[in-house]
Amino acid sequence: MSEVVELAQQLIRYDTTNAGDDGTDGDERAAAEFVAERLADAGLQPVYLESAPRRGNVVVRLPGADPSRGALLVHSHLDVVPADASGWSVPPFAGEIRDGYLWGRGAIDMKHMVAMSVAVARRCRREGIVPPRDVVFAFLADEEAGGTRGAGWLIDHHRDLFDGVTEAVGEVGGFSYTVRDDVRAYLVETAEKGSMWLRLKVHGTPGHGSMLHTDNPVAKLTTALARLEQHRFPLVLHPAVEDFLTGVAELTGTPFDPADPEAAVARLGSLSRLIGAALRDTANTTILAAGHKANVVPSTAEATVDGRMLPGRERAFERELAEILGPDVELVHDQLPPVATSFDGRLVDAMAGAVEAEDPGARLLPYMLSAGTDAKHFQRLGIRHFGFTPLRLPPDLDFTALFHGRDERVPLAALEFGERVLTRLLRTC
Repeated sequence: MSEVVELAQQLIRYDTTNAGDDGTDGDERAAAEFVAERLADAGLQPVYLESAPRRGNVVVRLPGADPSRGALLVHSHLDVVPADASGWSVPPFAGEIRDGYLWGRGAIDMKHMVAMSVAVARRCRREGIVPPRDVVFAFLADEEAGGTRGAGWLIDHHRDLFDGVTEAVGEVGGFSYTVRDDVRAYLVETAEKGSMWLRLKVHGTPGHGSMLHTDNPVAKLTTALARLEQHRFPLVLHPAVEDFLTGVAELTGTPFDPADPEAAVARLGSLSRLIGAALRDTANTTILAAGHKANVVPSTAEATVDGRMLPGRERAFERELAEILGPDVELVHDQLPPVATSFDGRLVDAMAGAVEAEDPGARLLPYMLSAGTDAKHFQRLGIRHFGFTPLRLPPDLDFTALFHGRDERVPLAALEFGERVLTRLLRTC
């Protein structure tokens, strides 16, 4: 078994479930200590820090040949979302290897990158590889709940760990998409939508469930949510999405009409869910709560809505939400900003070279992620971010469905491919 596969298997076996949306219900300590031990064994000097009891983070710096150049941050997160074992083919925290895949919660979100990063750092130390600039590896807690106990906390309390960092690579990107025959594009995230978690509340008049009621908060809230469900936010073609669709069109020979991006997205197969969500803002109800007894009309009803807005649409998104929901709905929210950068520069060239060396003829394409990552925190330091966790995937694997889904798994060959690509990247970054 290769080192990177063994590392990923061991990491999956640590249950680092982060179930709390407020960032308080998680436990990354054992996994973080495992990472720190493996780094220390290789002669590195990792820093282990807890933002709260058992919320472990690890940061280590690999010195480069030219410390005057801006450092590169390579970050990944240790926490995972909950997994209901009853719906899985294998126990989600067993780290089972079957049919050429490593199965388990976190296999692609994102203990695969944790394992690849540890393996690459150890290899650099073992083989005397000195990157052209400093490389900072960060293994973080709490990304699945917004990163306030991980990246956000480190930036607030230990900013010096990231001194000199100008660029970063992290999730979600670097994975292959087979466009035709044996031609693959590798998606690199250059933008991601902003996140807004909305807490809605409606007041009404409580009373006996057998009476006539015209001020039922449950009815008022569900009516407002139905309006939200039926609303279509305006289509906006962001440059990252346009560049991706243009690139796919060039590789496939299928014309792309910028006036009708939805037609191009519909031709992407399983990838259409990911790219289609980057064409407009979205708002989906995720939690609904009201009442405590069958024959009592409650005084309040509450809901949680997961809102995602395109770069530049923050204020317009808030205005539209208020108009759709109406004056009866109280609205408070937590918000993380969108992220965007251009697809150019020395680091992009290095990523392209590293991928092409392992997969000749491959092409890198930028895209926009509809979800959020710890890049939202690191951009507070002026760090330019790319989603790049390289994996060469089988063409029939519905990769995007594995995120937060059942039977999460990663091909063993993809893990080994990713380690090789990252090693090449650090040689030339």
